[in-house]
Amino acid sequence: MGLLKKKNAGPLLRRLPTGTFTVDAQGQVIGSTVPQAVPAAIVRDIGREVVAIFEEARRAQLPFSEMVAQYAAFKITARAMRGGAIIFLSSKAPQLASSA
Repeated sequence: MGLLKKKNAGPLLRRLPTGTFTVDAQGQVIGSTVPQAVPAAIVRDIGREVVAIFEEARRAQLPFSEMVAQYAAFKITARAMRGGAIIFLSSKAPQLASSA
């Protein structure tokens, strides 16, 4: 039966996280559909950066209410909402899972 066992299948493919979350004016997460497997610190950091970008645009009196950060395999779309923001995370392709 040794023929039926998997031999070094290689690295696993894992999809990047997708979901939506909202943050208040301080960047604190209010609600989220992002999987719990995604570290809360990463979601919080993304939220704080987005809120800071919208705040800087407001201070500079720029009409800036939506932003899109597009990477090779990942996309972040954010819309300003009365001091806070709603942020959409979407993946484009599977990512190799690290073995460490």
